Amino acid sequence: MLAADEMKKEETPLLKELTLIPGLKVKVGEPLARYTSMKIGGPADYLLEVENRAALVQALRLLSRYGIAFYLLGKGSNVLVSDLGVRGAVLRLGGEFKKVEWREENGEVLATVGAAYPVTQLVREGARRGYSGLEFAEGIPGSVGGALVMNAGAYGSEMEKIVDRIEGVTPTGESIQLDRREMFFSYRDSHLPSGAIVTEVRMRLSKEEVGVVSLRVRELVARRKKSQPSGYPNSGSMFRNPPGDFAGRLIEAAGLKGRRMGRAEISERHANFIVNLGGAKAEEVKRLMEIARAEVGKKFGIELEPEVRLLGEWPHGDFCS
Repeated sequence: MLAADEMKKEETPLLKELTLIPGLKVKVGEPLARYTSMKIGGPADYLLEVENRAALVQALRLLSRYGIAFYLLGKGSNVLVSDLGVRGAVLRLGGEFKKVEWREENGEVLATVGAAYPVTQLVREGARRGYSGLEFAEGIPGSVGGALVMNAGAYGSEMEKIVDRIEGVTPTGESIQLDRREMFFSYRDSHLPSGAIVTEVRMRLSKEEVGVVSLRVRELVARRKKSQPSGYPNSGSMFRNPPGDFAGRLIEAAGLKGRRMGRAEISERHANFIVNLGGAKAEEVKRLMEIARAEVGKKFGIELEPEVRLLGEWPHGDFCS
């Protein structure tokens, strides 16, 4: 049975028009915890599951016409969704956005990948084919589109080194196409046009022996398992590494490993991770982030910048007031 505010949303002209778009599934008042790697998050006014580009363009134009804010939620990693939920629409890409095409050309490999394709699945499929260049991304949670937007990286490499071209749409549904030479990357940022939604990424890889690539992937899997927490939901690294140092080292040196707030904990294994011990609230995670920033700032004079994106309504501001 729908709550009163959900019934009102069901009666809106916007909802009626959204439900007429082929390839678009609409959910009203949908809890987002089930869609995030932290397993935390209140309800979205509208959750739109988008199966193809035509549906995406129509939905964006409709939201623009009604003046409704929207947010993109990939695989739900590197994001912390408020307990109060998200006003407006949350978009999740699926269907044709989960496809990949491999092509060998002049000794190189071109991988054309939908934005919703899981990063780790892509790495392992590439390794099985003997395609090199993706190994660094083994274990990075999330989708290819999300990894591109934040220029995800590890072990000395990052997305900017393999990206050849992207396709996407503007917030009003207009097409975007950018070649590598038109793009600018920096640490954890791809500097895309404001509000752009990536729909497809083309990567340039190289061909090697299957055994060689697979061995590198297995070695990185082992390294991640040794250093990163497992068994509890988390959102990956909470803070960016400051120049010349590591956020995890600083938080640990501040004596915060194992610090708890309710059912959220700064991981005992890696201090730049906050884990959900079961039933944690977004406010508890956010409070631990504030404590980590304050203690590191006080002890080392370094202001940590969040790597996770805070999404939704926050009672005391959207971050670390």
